[in-house]
Amino acid sequence: MAPPPDTLTPDRILEATEDVLRRYGPAKATVVDVARALGVSHGSVYRHFGSKAALREAVTERWLDQSHTALSVFAEAEGPAEPRLRAWLAGLFAAKRHKAGDDPELFATYMVLVGENSGVVDRHIGTMIEQLAVIIGSGVRSGEFTAPDPSAAARAVWDATNRFHDPAYAAEWSRPGIDAAFEAICDLILRGLRA
Repeated sequence: MAPPPDTLTPDRILEATEDVLRRYGPAKATVVDVARALGVSHGSVYRHFGSKAALREAVTERWLDQSHTALSVFAEAEGPAEPRLRAWLAGLFAAKRHKAGDDPELFATYMVLVGENSGVVDRHIGTMIEQLAVIIGSGVRSGEFTAPDPSAAARAVWDATNRFHDPAYAAEWSRPGIDAAFEAICDLILRGLRA
């Protein structure tokens, strides 16, 4: 029996869509499959998401937004910038490794969806760089860092740490020595910001 319409929320639809994507993959998953998993008509799903593309974009955005929420704690925290920046970078790397290692099927599916939704990815990267700029800016104001342009420095930090958050490098994230390589990059970045 279908749930009452007022209990069908966008979040429930997105959760069901993740399950369907995990089960069938992005090439075979349909809105009808999502509706069937929820016990509703596909029209009910379309009332919340106007198209299959909109639904896939929303799933991708939800997945990427989880990183923003977890890492914003470091950007918004008080205290010295250096440990906050290191914790932010370590948190991002840990989250990416967790997603790639714990649910490889869904991670592979998201890589397909991310490729379809460049606007969502661009917004995600912009948000991540803004968080880095907040931390670096606070370090400049406190005298810890000497970056003349915190936004440009944030972009440089993002680019320099690409190996530890870009899914193209996911196969490297479980290799021996990756943690030492990550620490070496963090040390180099922090030395550069202090110079």
